[in-house]
Amino acid sequence: MPENKKVHYIPAKPPKRDKRVGIYCRVSTNSLDQLKSLTAQVSGLTRLVAATPQWLLVDVYMDIASSKTGSSRREFARMLDDCQSHNLEIILTKSISRFGRDTVDTLEALNLLKTLGIRVIFEQESLDTADTDSDLMISIIESIAQAENKSRSENIKWGIKQRAAQGTSKLYNRKCYGYVHDKEGNLIIKDDEAKNVTKIFEMYLHGKSVIGIVAELERLGVKSHTGKDKWSKRTIDVMLSNEKYTGSVRLLDNGKHEAVYLCEDNNPAIISKETFQAVQIEKIKRSNVIKDENGVLRKNKKYSSKQ
Repeated sequence: MPENKKVHYIPAKPPKRDKRVGIYCRVSTNSLDQLKSLTAQVSGLTRLVAATPQWLLVDVYMDIASSKTGSSRREFARMLDDCQSHNLEIILTKSISRFGRDTVDTLEALNLLKTLGIRVIFEQESLDTADTDSDLMISIIESIAQAENKSRSENIKWGIKQRAAQGTSKLYNRKCYGYVHDKEGNLIIKDDEAKNVTKIFEMYLHGKSVIGIVAELERLGVKSHTGKDKWSKRTIDVMLSNEKYTGSVRLLDNGKHEAVYLCEDNNPAIISKETFQAVQIEKIKRSNVIKDENGVLRKNKKYSSKQ
């Protein structure tokens, strides 16, 4: 080639971005941490679209749950409308948990999008509905949902245990008959109801059955905690076993937890510990079922009608 010849280089045409992509992001609260998470989701998925030839970002759909909007997902609904209008071909989302609120919600949306020919990509799980068998996708989603539910349940249990151990659980100051809350949310005695609590414990120790106590309260015109004229047997039975009336509160004492947390002097006492203990002993005596000398459970006829 002669040295005076000029060569003109023609750059290759960039690939045409004709695959219309929508990004969907969701956070469960409008806290600062969650809003940061939302920003990170949008940023990361936008970079992924930009780095993929033939993908054209059409719109970003963002749902933020709050006390005002509740579980409403207006942006999700708008995205589905755009899919039905054939404005989108691909939906890109961070994860299955961000796409749907639960397994049913996710499957319903995926089935709709499948009929519309819309491809959904879950970035975190590396799942693409265009490449994944439907039955396999459903199985994966259900497995992930079960794992998330178990994790959520464990987190809730852990939180309850931690608050119980630290003495910050609201259950310590849960209101019951005989008490009201002061301005700080602490339990204080409600005098008129406290007198009835004392009367109930005394009647039981003097031989009155739970049914007899119910009848006596109704005869005296004493209204229940909910303001009703009728008292239930269950309500009286629970009151007679409520240690809170002694000023102490036990949490996680249902046999399902390894530790029990007892907070003494949690609230003002209405009855003495001695009276409470005497009632518990009497309740055992009146139980329908007892163990005989051979350790066999049988009906206790003597007390069966005097609970």
